[in-house]
Amino acid sequence: MKLTLIAVASTAFALSLSAQAEDMPGMKMDSMEGMQMEQKAQDSVANTEGTIKSTDTAKHTVTIAHGAVPSVQWPPMTMAFAASEDQLKGLTAGDRVSFSFRVEGGRATIVSISK
Repeated sequence: MKLTLIAVASTAFALSLSAQAEDMPGMKMDSMEGMQMEQKAQDSVANTEGTIKSTDTAKHTVTIAHGAVPSVQWPPMTMAFAASEDQLKGLTAGDRVSFSFRVEGGRATIVSISK
């Protein structure tokens, strides 16, 4: 008897939660607005400063140790950025640079860079 009562009570509770979840006026579950906002934030250009650790003209990358970048919620780190051949010209390990980059598809690409 107790087991049946517990099962009925649990079912009633679960159904009430389900009904409440369907009636959340602030939540638009049928659209992807939140995900689009996150993607737009990632597609925007972020600005920061760092120190060149290395360049690779064959792979078109520059590795930079940079501080935190709040606009993309990144902590300080050292990482490789995609860069054009022109952007890599004149950059050497140890150079202190200011740069802008964009994150697209999980890849960070230099937009502009200067010593």
